[in-house]
Amino acid sequence: MVKIKSVAKALPEHSRSTEEILPYIEQWVAGQEERFQRKVLKIFRNAAVDRRYSIIGPEAMFSTHGFEARNDLYIKGALDLSEKALTAALLKANWNPTDIDFIITVSCTGIMIPSVDAYLINNLKMRQDVVRLPVTEMGCAAGVSGIIYAKNFLKANPGKRAAVIAVESPMATFQQDDYSMVNIVSAAIFGDGAACALLSSHEADEGPTVINEEMYHFFDAHHMMGFALKNSGLHMILDQSVPAKIAEHFPDIVHPFLAKTNNNIEEVNHLIFHPGGKKIVQTVEDLFGKLGKNIDDTKEVLRLYGNMSSATVLYVLERFMDRAIPEGDLGLMLSFGPGFSAQRVLLKW
Repeated sequence: MVKIKSVAKALPEHSRSTEEILPYIEQWVAGQEERFQRKVLKIFRNAAVDRRYSIIGPEAMFSTHGFEARNDLYIKGALDLSEKALTAALLKANWNPTDIDFIITVSCTGIMIPSVDAYLINNLKMRQDVVRLPVTEMGCAAGVSGIIYAKNFLKANPGKRAAVIAVESPMATFQQDDYSMVNIVSAAIFGDGAACALLSSHEADEGPTVINEEMYHFFDAHHMMGFALKNSGLHMILDQSVPAKIAEHFPDIVHPFLAKTNNNIEEVNHLIFHPGGKKIVQTVEDLFGKLGKNIDDTKEVLRLYGNMSSATVLYVLERFMDRAIPEGDLGLMLSFGPGFSAQRVLLKW
């Protein structure tokens, strides 16, 4: 059996409430048409995000130009946050860095070669035979993807341990000269952060068991979500049809997956859903609400931190890991990302 031993998060040093951010936004859109300015401020106020964290201070956010400069900030922040998240998770588990056999790092908001896991191995003096898997280009789904990859590695290798580190800086992708709705909406809902989940196939290790995991791929939907790499950096792609597409496929995503372990949605006690943004959260909340379920923890993570891409679902998972969950309870992890795809993991406490 593969179990999740611990989950821990790490936050950047810079943070501002929505009200504190609004003056910067007002200054940014000052040269635009007045009606447009009001619309932008309304988007930020209504994003269901009370506070955003960032590796970049607010002044630098609007003064640092160019892909190279932005990516350098991403690298610095990713190295710092990933080490803090991994160290915190190891402390919770009472493990040493040398206890890790498999290290997976997931990120999509910057580019670095060697990847962040190479630095973690050096900085924490991990074993020299640790197996590395850096995962990019999976977007918001990658937190669950990392769990899936770790589970399959550990299932094939009993008595081993794995670390999944998700580290993201969507703030480093903000485009100062782009006044499109996609750039504005992404700035309103996203924030920076990192999280680490430790998994184990050691018999002695405790935690919720991963009893099933699957990916679900939408056909002809690769245009709906992702990044376009331009001279100025990574430009967000976020199609307005995403919530409707999720609703259309929702029954096929949830019910057959649960049926494969002879379960159904009525038996699921906890929903660990990635908060993509207000509209996606509202769509999924309505779909689960009709089934008698809630995603209150998802909404709270969105409110407290914003969408931190791949790391966010692990923030939701941490809230459940830190509680006294009754033995036998089921938890469904679910996230969506570029491809377009849905990633699912079923946990049993």
